[in-house]
Amino acid sequence: MYYAEAAPFPIADIRRVAQQYSDGDPPIVADFYEWGPWVNGGAWIHTAVGKVDFLYRSFEHVEQTIQEAQQGIISHDYDQQPPFGFYNVIYLAETHICLPLFDPHAALARLKQAVAVYPPELQQAIVVRTLWGAEFTFLFARKFAAVGDVYNTVGCLSRLSGYLTQALYALTSSYFISNKGALETLSQCRLYPPDYSAQLSQILAHPGRTEEQLSVTVNKLHTLWQEVVNLAGALYAPRYPLRF
Repeated sequence: MYYAEAAPFPIADIRRVAQQYSDGDPPIVADFYEWGPWVNGGAWIHTAVGKVDFLYRSFEHVEQTIQEAQQGIISHDYDQQPPFGFYNVIYLAETHICLPLFDPHAALARLKQAVAVYPPELQQAIVVRTLWGAEFTFLFARKFAAVGDVYNTVGCLSRLSGYLTQALYALTSSYFISNKGALETLSQCRLYPPDYSAQLSQILAHPGRTEEQLSVTVNKLHTLWQEVVNLAGALYAPRYPLRF
């Protein structure tokens, strides 16, 4: 549900519509930015045909995000939502695939035209940031694994999996929209390490408890990271020479 900052729709109207279609429990209706700076409000409704969500989107914020992405400016709000946070590229993904039901002034149509082609500057920025973020994280992961620190090693593994997945979406010029089904969507892309999803799932499912087991797991994920780096080719170069 898109709105202009200068003339937002009344939340009371949203609450009335949500109540009209609610079946059973009263709907939860949030005010603007009650849920955070990116998922900036909406409603959770249980209807007779299933669960329906309303989500608010500011035209100005979406347009600004698209313009920034076209310049290679990326942002990541970790606290916005589990498990890996909110990436600004999601706004571009939503705009790219959405089917406007009511757009009398063609405002969404203009935004959709702006994201018709994946920005090369955005691709470069995401690939560099995520692959370097992974490379840096491996330094910590190896140290934690070497002393049998399960809590911190597993935390690094989860962080690394998010980095690699973001890098692959960018390398395939695919807008990342959600962690739900993210690996299944990637498996349909042309540029994709063999058995990436299966390998990643296997690594995360059995990280281990001992120093040796944890270290082996980190090494396996590093091998997968190297496959992604090889796919990136000239798009990626580490910021500093690191020794593993």
